[in-house]
Amino acid sequence: MLDANAALIRLLTFGGGLVFFLVMEISAPYRLATVSKLRRWAVNLGLTALNTLLLAALFGTAKLALAQHVTQNKLGLLNVHPLPYGLKLLIAVAFLDFMLYVWHLLNHEVPLLWRFHRVHHSDLNMDVSTATRFHIGELFISALITLGLIYLIGADPLSVIVFEASLGLCAQFQHSSLKAPAWLEGLWWILFVPPSMHRIHHSVKIKERNSNYGTIFSLWDRALGTLLTQVDQAGIRIGVGGHFDAGKLGLGRLLVMPFTRYVR
Repeated sequence: MLDANAALIRLLTFGGGLVFFLVMEISAPYRLATVSKLRRWAVNLGLTALNTLLLAALFGTAKLALAQHVTQNKLGLLNVHPLPYGLKLLIAVAFLDFMLYVWHLLNHEVPLLWRFHRVHHSDLNMDVSTATRFHIGELFISALITLGLIYLIGADPLSVIVFEASLGLCAQFQHSSLKAPAWLEGLWWILFVPPSMHRIHHSVKIKERNSNYGTIFSLWDRALGTLLTQVDQAGIRIGVGGHFDAGKLGLGRLLVMPFTRYVR
């Protein structure tokens, strides 16, 4: 029952977020597309569908099963001493998000990891569909790490569900090409990651790209000195050097990209 509910929540948050932010992008776009949106969406959603099938086959419901196991057997740091449940949930979500920040940073700093992560950054325009444009190699390693983190912190199933739902919606919002009101972005910057912050991260300029690693919370970038704010938003060029030909960014090319010539 828990697995079915979790799957339904994932479907509703992903599908609902995708449709909502697509409508918002069309209604109030931040910038016009420079390449075919239809073609990009076909590639990005095709990659997403393939990844979903492969991850389901490889891991199934392993995350929730492990979360249930550590909870029932009182394993992990959060189960050492009794804490109010709301506090445990907040700590678990914050911890998983912080470790995602660390993992994201490593994907930019470690050459082998960057080979896989550049698939995400190779999108020539950034919109809500970019939020799930990842290579299966990166997602496979990330899933293994997440299982270890669930065990370490002792996250329960609800915490895992809340984290993954929040992660998905935040990723969709920050990648979306919508013109958010300045007051909303200003407030969102305080704790979270608005599109303007993440847009800097997708710049072709390495100095700008190697900043703003947060996904849910912007606190980690602030605390660890990786926050970059003073960038001309209109002048940001999205993409990765060496991958500017839209005709060479089809699904097949993305799958083999990690094994081709290394570019920064």
